[in-house]
Amino acid sequence: MCFSATASFSAGIVLTAIGAASIKKVQHPSQMIFALIPFIFAVQQFSEGLLWLSIPNEKLAYIQTGITYFYLIIAQIIWPVWIPVAILLLEKEKTRKKTQRILVAVGILVSLYLAYCLLHFNIRSVIDCYHIAYIQTYPENFRVMGGFLYIVATILPPFFSHIRRMWWLGVLVLISYVVTTIFYENYLVSVWCFFASVISLSVYLIMSEIRNSHREKHT
Repeated sequence: MCFSATASFSAGIVLTAIGAASIKKVQHPSQMIFALIPFIFAVQQFSEGLLWLSIPNEKLAYIQTGITYFYLIIAQIIWPVWIPVAILLLEKEKTRKKTQRILVAVGILVSLYLAYCLLHFNIRSVIDCYHIAYIQTYPENFRVMGGFLYIVATILPPFFSHIRRMWWLGVLVLISYVVTTIFYENYLVSVWCFFASVISLSVYLIMSEIRNSHREKHT
């Protein structure tokens, strides 16, 4: 999270509870990946809480690099694939499935590219103005295109789902991205993940709708 260790750990606890509640709504294995989204965000928030503690403490400096990579692996490698795959597995309409598969392919490409960057370019995390900034020396030539494809993979899938409330997730994540880009451009990775984690509350609401729809069909 972008404000303090306490805030990050608190967010992690709340997200864990939301994740547990979402998993209780699961009625089929295909729903599990989607229901786990709040849990993954919780792990991110806990890891960033550790960064808040390790960055200013020289005695904990040895774990800073590892946690930084761990956080960015989730943010830049896992999410571009996890989100479209989670929504694809919920899809039942053939036409929409084709679109979702394309978005999964885009996510895989983005994930592979960012994995390459994490392995070949220097990264570090610093505390700056009550935020954590992730300094990444990725090639500028691909930054714009890479960022665009990341958005396509993580924001568009909800808009192509047959599930009635799924578009809420897409709209809220899109709004959070725009706000973060305008007001927190230098801390985009950290702040946007915070907003997105808060928005993951909608995952519970969507899981509730899926369960209610299933009950209606069998009554």
